[in-house]
Amino acid sequence: MLETSQNEFLWVEKYRPKKIQDCILPEDIKNTFQEFVNLKNIPNLLLCGTAGVGKTTVAKAMLDELGADYIMINGSLNGNIDTLRTTIMGFASTVSMWGGRKYVILDEADYLTHATQPALRNFIEQFSHNCGFILTCNYKNKIIEPLHSRCSVIEFKIGKKDMPAMAAQFFSRVREILAAENVTYDKKVIAEVINKHVPDWRRVLNELQRYSSKGEIDSGLLGCVADLDIKDLVKYLRDKDFTSMRRWVGVNSVDQHTIYRQLYDSAYDFMKPTSIPNLVLILADYQYKAAFAVVPEINLSACLTQIMMDCEWK
Repeated sequence: MLETSQNEFLWVEKYRPKKIQDCILPEDIKNTFQEFVNLKNIPNLLLCGTAGVGKTTVAKAMLDELGADYIMINGSLNGNIDTLRTTIMGFASTVSMWGGRKYVILDEADYLTHATQPALRNFIEQFSHNCGFILTCNYKNKIIEPLHSRCSVIEFKIGKKDMPAMAAQFFSRVREILAAENVTYDKKVIAEVINKHVPDWRRVLNELQRYSSKGEIDSGLLGCVADLDIKDLVKYLRDKDFTSMRRWVGVNSVDQHTIYRQLYDSAYDFMKPTSIPNLVLILADYQYKAAFAVVPEINLSACLTQIMMDCEWK
């Protein structure tokens, strides 16, 4: 039986697991979190892994199971020092109304500012008797070492051997969700969408919810999740056709990191070997800048423009 949050519209929130046993994770990682819950003792944690694998879900599920008092801060929206001094200090310095330790979930902690991270280090120590901290991040290298040392670091590494079992579990979960939402579907289409995006469970649910607005999920969805074909893009870059390149970027509303990855993986097919080291440096630079870009499309266009001008083609 699915537990739901009926006041939520987004499926990723409405059907977010409320218990660790319902989370879709490799067994060894799930057992670690379940042990924290069983012992009623959650240490300071730094949860690392790619987008959509369940870091925030796990943090909330553990605290919900314990009935702990907690707040959630989004580091990408409220990662400044003022949030630390007001919201977090005010919460961490008071005693829980329900007894026991309080917790602060710092979601997307890799977006905390350089001024906030050192101050957070002191907060973790100052309020250790009363409040625990759970940090989640996609890029652990953007978290300063003193925070690593004050937390138990758990990486959501999902090996190939774990993928089939997890995909099967998520397939069953998705079927329950679609039944609850009265959406008819083609099982083969659902399986293909999951296989395409595993282990980004959030993206799978978002894709399915977006397409289910007409009450049915059929093979038409597959056209929306097909592999990105960069052959045209490469032609525009080779021909230094800036206008066509910009048009291509505007039409292909794919996550820009997918494009970076495809260029990296297929570089030897279309670029002279002597230019590939330069390509790698350009991609690395613009992937980093992507974390701060206000308009991702402009950042991607700038990256492709530099590749167009600085690299040599076959």
